[in-house]
Amino acid sequence: MYEFELHKIMHAELLRRSDLRRLADEARRSRRVARRSGRQEPGRTVSSGGVRDRFTPAA
Repeated sequence: MYEFELHKIMHAELLRRSDLRRLADEARRSRRVARRSGRQEPGRTVSSGGVRDRFTPAA
């Protein structure tokens, strides 16, 4: 009986760990997709010409 209870506890712990791992993987995947989709949005790009192009160099 003791072994069966220990088995149930270990089984529940493994299920909990796998759920946490699955959730972390899903969050990582969604961040990656959001980061990649942000690259194609034209409104979010930074212009290549910066502040340095607007001013003449100092003497």
